[in-house]
Amino acid sequence: MKVLIVNGSPHPKGCTYTALMEAAGVLEKEGIETTLLQLGTKPIQDCIACGKCVKTGYCVFKDDCVNEAIDLLRASDGIIVGSPVYYAGPSGRLCSFLDRIFYCKSAPYAGKPAATVVSCRRGGATEAFARLNMYFQMTNMPLVSSQYWNQVHGNTSEEVKQDIEGLQTMRTLGRNMAWLIKCIAAGKAAGIGLPQYEAWTPTNFIH
Repeated sequence: MKVLIVNGSPHPKGCTYTALMEAAGVLEKEGIETTLLQLGTKPIQDCIACGKCVKTGYCVFKDDCVNEAIDLLRASDGIIVGSPVYYAGPSGRLCSFLDRIFYCKSAPYAGKPAATVVSCRRGGATEAFARLNMYFQMTNMPLVSSQYWNQVHGNTSEEVKQDIEGLQTMRTLGRNMAWLIKCIAAGKAAGIGLPQYEAWTPTNFIH
């Protein structure tokens, strides 16, 4: 069993990383393998809605980590995405990354438990948290919750380590995700698969 962990912060071992690793440590103790994908500081192209991915299953832009992440997510049983909070929103780099991943044949992600983690100095966490959860909520991915919203507070990793409740929230998140992944695996072993979804019927406000 595997969980993909995406660090959307440009800082490899900053506040967001500290929060994610707290959840990852519990997952590993529960026998769930974790893979960390660090977005770093390299540019990530935004989605241009060209539609090529609908045919190929991969993004037409191949000079960043998006296609690698698509393969990692398809091979994983769950995902945790972490971001710092910028102006009450997630990292722009992370949003460009997720836009392309979820625009690109997202049906294989259905049924995979997903969670968002955000890190902020003081405010804006719930807005960023809600924004990131939108990707999962329209892709038939069960959201994994914790004892509080999945957020930590601090301006440095050392300050985050002093956020006792925030770190406890991360550990609880890890336990809940491990439990849900194991429950889904047990259900599959018992013959309970994914729901049978209706064919998508897209509409707009003109028709």
